[in-house]
Amino acid sequence: MTLPPDLPAPIPAVRDRQPVHTVYGGAQLFAPGLAAKLGARALDTLRRYGPPDGTSPTVASRLAAKLASAPVEDLRIDFEDGFGPRSDAEEDHYATSAAQALGSPGHLLGLRVRCLNAETGHRCLRTLDLFLRAAGRLPPGFRVTLPKVESPKQVEFFVRVLRELEGELGLAPIGLEIMIETPAATQCLPQLREAGAGRVIGAHLGAYDYLAWCGIPVQEQHLLHPLCDHLRATMQAAYGGTGIALVDGVTTVFPAPVDKANPENPANRESVQEGWRLHLQHIHHSLQFGFHQSWDLHPAQLVSRYAAVYSFYERSQEENGRRLRTFLTAAAQATLAGNRFDDVASAQGLLDYFLRARACGALTEGEITALTGLSSQALETRSFARILNDSRP
Repeated sequence: MTLPPDLPAPIPAVRDRQPVHTVYGGAQLFAPGLAAKLGARALDTLRRYGPPDGTSPTVASRLAAKLASAPVEDLRIDFEDGFGPRSDAEEDHYATSAAQALGSPGHLLGLRVRCLNAETGHRCLRTLDLFLRAAGRLPPGFRVTLPKVESPKQVEFFVRVLRELEGELGLAPIGLEIMIETPAATQCLPQLREAGAGRVIGAHLGAYDYLAWCGIPVQEQHLLHPLCDHLRATMQAAYGGTGIALVDGVTTVFPAPVDKANPENPANRESVQEGWRLHLQHIHHSLQFGFHQSWDLHPAQLVSRYAAVYSFYERSQEENGRRLRTFLTAAAQATLAGNRFDDVASAQGLLDYFLRARACGALTEGEITALTGLSSQALETRSFARILNDSRP
């Protein structure tokens, strides 16, 4: 019997390293060494006020090491909200100067342009053009974020512009991120992906614009609003298993001291810890929805970022390691591990869990081997089915 040619492909395993966050900063602030500068400020805050209350010694040690070595995993040079309204001459200047400062950052890097609509569309395209021409070579993994997408036609047109510039400038294909922050976009999520012609690598949830479009009062706009949960579920339904990275929004209450003139004021520590508590709550909520990446805006949020992510894996590593070991022992048969029933799909999910933990530094390869029994060679297959097949005599 011949199979039909249009059968869907298997759901992919975790193939590429997804950063745990994207740090957004206005283009006027971008300069070589920015990531290290943000890390130094985060470390200073950690030493003065931290770690966040409730953080284990193991997590505290790991997050300090992370801030010292690789504090930023993904950085976005922002020409939209973080840049603000400016003259054309100013934006031209920063589009060129930011591009010339790219260098070899050692982390993912990208550009957010203005919205492609009647009001700012000309500025969106001019900034993109100036930036790419001034950059010359782009760092590996460079991507462009298109905000406030409302229709597939916008994505299709933007992809056409990217192709033309790539061809003219001799650039490799540039990844495209789309921002889902208008009700119109939620009605055509699959069509937006199709319009990207295989170029869409990320979808960012723009919570505050979305809530404002929905008529939610300003004082009620926050990441835990039920409409944000609805949008997360909608995005998962449209993009889950497609390889498109799902990215959550930003906590707008920053972990900052309230009395900078008096550093020893006890109110400063409480203010910072309060900001961390809210950030931790938001990150954990994102992770529960399968959004493994979200935004950071403030240097001190890097502390709570890694505290939240590393604690997330610390809390569940023993149980998930036991479940995966039990499943491996059962050799591909559905099995009951304790009071939880697992099958091949959940086993792949467990493997993905440990791959993500390793990638972000929450667990070392040796710790994962001790927890699961999987060798580094087995982990590199990134496929539970392949691991089982290789283990058969």
